[in-house]
Amino acid sequence: MYRRILIPLDGSKTAETILPYARYLAGKLKIAIELLEVVDIMEARRSVSADDAMLMQRLAADDVRRSGEYLKAVSASFAGAPVTTTVRQGPAAEIILETAANEKDTLVAMASHGRSGMNRFLLGSVAEKVLRGGGTPLLLVRATQPPPAQSELALKSVIVPLDGSDMAESVLSVVEDLARQLELALILFRAYALPYGAYTAGEGFYDPVNLEAFLRRLEQEARDYLERKTGELKRKGLADVSYVLSEGLSADQIIQFARATPNNLIAMCSHGYSGVKRWVLGSVTEIVARHSGDPVLVLRRSD
Repeated sequence: MYRRILIPLDGSKTAETILPYARYLAGKLKIAIELLEVVDIMEARRSVSADDAMLMQRLAADDVRRSGEYLKAVSASFAGAPVTTTVRQGPAAEIILETAANEKDTLVAMASHGRSGMNRFLLGSVAEKVLRGGGTPLLLVRATQPPPAQSELALKSVIVPLDGSDMAESVLSVVEDLARQLELALILFRAYALPYGAYTAGEGFYDPVNLEAFLRRLEQEARDYLERKTGELKRKGLADVSYVLSEGLSADQIIQFARATPNNLIAMCSHGYSGVKRWVLGSVTEIVARHSGDPVLVLRRSD
């Protein structure tokens, strides 16, 4: 389980959207917090004169000082949790990944958008680079609406989309611990659908009777799988475990179900298998992370 939450910030209110969730997790899990701000002027320096570059360096030093003061002020909002602050210069995504890798059992928590500018990084693109570029777990919140008030934030369930692959199931060991420590209901979710061509082909191309039979077989296979996994988790002592089966495209169904389920966390692996009975879990994870209004915990698995 995690021992540190690394929170990249850029000074914007949008980036601070992650803070209520980080405070909630730090309080529940009793773990340390590291606040990180990256000052990146390298791209701008490449296109200016030597005199301008010296001025920019002085401005960057001022930014480092202001960033330190800003992070110190934010740290005061984490009552009871050990908090450290770090200001570094360089490419934002690289610095985040490097800082995360410096300490084992680190969870990176960040919002998906921020402000851009000389001393600000575009947190949307940075979040995507962090999502794709490292093995560190990532908690991502899309900052499309004001964050919940701290007093109103109380996660009730964790939704775990599965596709039947071992790789997708690799998230379960972490989710089991989270469900216990945060007292969350665990909801296993699986979508099933006919091959894409069955929905787009012209009339007469597919036999509707055979398609219906195939769809029902997919549904039964998915149901059997979810019932088996639900039983396994209950035998491990997790009492509040259920499953949801939904027909349709995976990313769409996950997002719709999550939006209809208040106070949830979505937990996904970033890769899976593809094929008629499988959805490409890497791309599905990215779609859910981009479009879901809920916090998404992404665990990256290499092939």
